Amino acid sequence: MRFFEILLSKNSTKSTFDFCKMMRGILVEKFGGSEECKFQSNIPIPEPNDDQLQIRVYAAGVNPVDTYIRSGTHSRKPNLPYTPGGDSAGVVTKIGKNINNFNVGDRVFTCNSDSGTYAEYTVSKPMYTFKLDDSLSFEEGSALGIPYFTAYRALFLKGQAKPGETVLVHGASGGVGLACVQLAKSHGLRVIGTAGTDAGMSLVKSTGADYVFNHREEHYMDKIKALNPEGLELVIEMLANVNLANDIQILRWKKGRVMVVGNRGDIEINARFLMAKETSITGVTLFTSDQSDFNLMYSHLNALIKQKIVKPVMGKIYPIQEAHTAQHDVINNSGTTGRLTLKID
Repeated sequence: MRFFEILLSKNSTKSTFDFCKMMRGILVEKFGGSEECKFQSNIPIPEPNDDQLQIRVYAAGVNPVDTYIRSGTHSRKPNLPYTPGGDSAGVVTKIGKNINNFNVGDRVFTCNSDSGTYAEYTVSKPMYTFKLDDSLSFEEGSALGIPYFTAYRALFLKGQAKPGETVLVHGASGGVGLACVQLAKSHGLRVIGTAGTDAGMSLVKSTGADYVFNHREEHYMDKIKALNPEGLELVIEMLANVNLANDIQILRWKKGRVMVVGNRGDIEINARFLMAKETSITGVTLFTSDQSDFNLMYSHLNALIKQKIVKPVMGKIYPIQEAHTAQHDVINNSGTTGRLTLKID
């Protein structure tokens, strides 16, 4: 079976494809390492159905979850071949007949996509598509969706963070971590962040954290305990398989809770630490959010953007042809600093 026949048969329930017009982008034809992100210049352009928008993508965010899906180890396993990515920013080029809250020409960003965002065009549902403020570039816009909505969900919808509480952002120099720092400070929390390099620590501090520690140093958790003798109300955990056993030991009696945002393996914990203080661990994923959750998160985030309180912190920007390198770096680079982004001219 030829490539376009495979693509059509695998994706026909989601959208159609214009086989007369082709686009540049990334295709994954088999699960595996980052080298499976292959640049192609002859991918059919996805056409929106009645309930989708077509977007010309100018920037796409690179998230750790993109690598888990590509490896085949994630619970979400797309049909092959597929284009990775959910975060993007660009301009609406077509709208389905049931769409009434967007217009062709609107600047938008997405946090999910029906056809993938590592390409010149994507199709997305209105639920996952949002107007992009004119003060932000497309690169900055592509850094909003998954990082900021995940941070907001972890802090406020699940974590129930309150002004005056102390939050530890464990792994604060990446996209979600920096978003947590900004959002927590904007809501009156005391913020402790960690990073793995001097550059990362400096970035977390400049983003607004009250205290920053190097999580590669021995006994750094003892320093955090000394700073908070009664324990912490909230921990946002980016790497639970490494840190969770220590997180639960520094929680505040009856008030402490850990929000697990990221994890890469199995871990053993002593539940007595939870029992003794009646503390809790909660898993967080963005895509259990419903329409009202997305409306709330976008409303609050957009207001903070307009007030110049929140602005994405950008890391390295890669050309789309180097998507494989970006996916390698987002997982393997120690001391990630800022948002990794693909630029699609």
